[in-house]
Amino acid sequence: MSNPLLDFSALPRFSEVLPEHISPAMTQLLAQAEQAMKAVTSDSFPADWLSTSKVLDTATEQLGRAWGMVGHLQGVADTPELRAAYNAELPRITDFFTRLGANEALYAKYKAIPVASLNPEQARAHTLALRNFVLSGAELQGPAKERFAAIQERLAEISQLFSEHVLDATDAWSLLASQEEVDGVPADVLQTAQAAATADGHTGYKLTLKMPCYLPVMQYAHSSSLREKLYRAHATRASAEFAHPQFDNSALLQEILQLRQEEAAMLGFDNHAQVSLASKMAESPAQVMDFLRDLALRAKPYAEKDLAEMRDFARQELNIADPQPWDWTFIGEKLKEARYNFSEQEIKPYFTAPTVMAGLFKIVETLFEVSIRPDSAPVWHPKVEFYRIERSGELVAQFYLDPGARSGKRGGAWMDDVRARWLRPDTGLVQTPIAHLVCNFAEGVNGQPPLLTHDDVITLFHECGHGLHHMLTQVNERDVSGISGVEWDAVELPSQFMENFCWEWSVLRHMTAHVDTGEPLPRALFDKMLAAKNFQSGLQTLRQIEFSLLDMRLHTEPHRSGDVLGVLKEVRADVAVLHPPEWHRMPHSFSHIFAGGYAAGYYSYKWAEVLSADAYAAFEETAAEDGSPSLETGRRYRQSILERGGSRTAMNSFKEFRGREPSLDALMRHQGMAG
Repeated sequence: MSNPLLDFSALPRFSEVLPEHISPAMTQLLAQAEQAMKAVTSDSFPADWLSTSKVLDTATEQLGRAWGMVGHLQGVADTPELRAAYNAELPRITDFFTRLGANEALYAKYKAIPVASLNPEQARAHTLALRNFVLSGAELQGPAKERFAAIQERLAEISQLFSEHVLDATDAWSLLASQEEVDGVPADVLQTAQAAATADGHTGYKLTLKMPCYLPVMQYAHSSSLREKLYRAHATRASAEFAHPQFDNSALLQEILQLRQEEAAMLGFDNHAQVSLASKMAESPAQVMDFLRDLALRAKPYAEKDLAEMRDFARQELNIADPQPWDWTFIGEKLKEARYNFSEQEIKPYFTAPTVMAGLFKIVETLFEVSIRPDSAPVWHPKVEFYRIERSGELVAQFYLDPGARSGKRGGAWMDDVRARWLRPDTGLVQTPIAHLVCNFAEGVNGQPPLLTHDDVITLFHECGHGLHHMLTQVNERDVSGISGVEWDAVELPSQFMENFCWEWSVLRHMTAHVDTGEPLPRALFDKMLAAKNFQSGLQTLRQIEFSLLDMRLHTEPHRSGDVLGVLKEVRADVAVLHPPEWHRMPHSFSHIFAGGYAAGYYSYKWAEVLSADAYAAFEETAAEDGSPSLETGRRYRQSILERGGSRTAMNSFKEFRGREPSLDALMRHQGMAG
């Protein structure tokens, strides 16, 4: 049987990949890529965009696609054997791409390409390539270049280890609870927990730190001592305070920050935040921190009001005179139920996964003038689905949907690309894009379809927004098609934009069907949900600002790398109104910035919310009387933002759509903090 990682003729053969395929495939693809790099950097090779792309990009694209398959499997179907094979190859892959990015001869070749010979897409890709060469150390010489490469390799290794520690710590912890302890926890969560305990040969309920279990326990369990056990475990994951200290990330945190600083200094920057912002919309760390502090100033009065209301309610209605950190989620849920006569659990039976998917597809098909059809492909798990997107009968893109939480799958939700849209220089044909949409929803129980919380629905729409950005692009140049080349602090615009539809009656009524009766969500229940939408938005906004400021300060104050918790304490003193206990170790599982590409970029979520709220306001301004979105506005959004990808600056795309620069007003209004 041929090696599935070396087959690029059709769809990836995920179901056939074995750990033993990885090393031989990478050896062959690395050799081809090395040969291509050598060829295009030779004196006789012309400084020509298409010639270079035909030789080099086709080789590196195959290497990237095969390695992407391995990385994806490691994220969704991890086994000790796969992880070992992945980690064994990681240094070789990192080394190649480090050397590629820092190759002086290749940099010189790109600089010699006549810009006048390029079309606008190629010219944008060329500009970004030159910038990336500088940021990748192409202008470094001798020992400095060697040290830079060593830093890249070590960062790749320890970032992966950081991520593994968080996954392993989450997987390692469980608690067997009695019937009495789980009083108040929703029935569907208990059914899953009871089945997990039974599978282990125990009676009772097996509770874990995975979100479909952890969050409902924190929201609904009557037992404060049970909530404390889960909260303490979750808050100390991957730290020395955790029940399994072998997963402690303390040393890794410090080393990651120190290496990033050393790398920044080598490139001539004061700190890593400046390096990070060189490829973003924001102009300086100071500008970002001003934006965050301005937002904190606006949100703080609302957050203080949120907290005061919870304290009063806890004392008067729940007999909790001195709320502890593990009580706040429970108090908040009870207050929401009392104030709005509304509970997440009340609406959950209406959000059956198949109906939600059908509703999501309907809005995408209507708004963006496409059709979504089931398709077939080899997959890594029986629950994974595969779809194709068409327009006027022509294939536009395809995507995998992997919705369920399971062991060996990392937590959270994400979109990743399998391959990009590209007018291939080797065949002259357009390659259509393919994406992964990955979530971690609870599985259905007793033969019923999975039930989603409204938060799950929002997550699904969010990841779909990323997917649409990748898949609906009409750009033919690979490095600026879809999400490639888009500034990192604008890349969340399409994802957060899609979340807005989860609050529209005209959309929501088509994506609900009660699990027992098939009845759609009643309007009265929707109205309660909408009334509760901005419940505690002040506190939630401050929490995101806290994470963003911590990230930005850690990467602008390199001398504090050994005092991460001290910086966090100062940030909280600056902006927080709710303070976790001293032993809380949030940074130790903050994978976004230590293992996920958001270093000095976590603020992107808040900045992109400004962009997405303002973009969505265009739909509010043009909606039909029944609230249905305008198809004309949908077409303009698709053509100005989704189809253009990274082929021009995000600000130019935004201004073409909105006719002006973005404003904070729509965000504050959407989150109930206007006026």
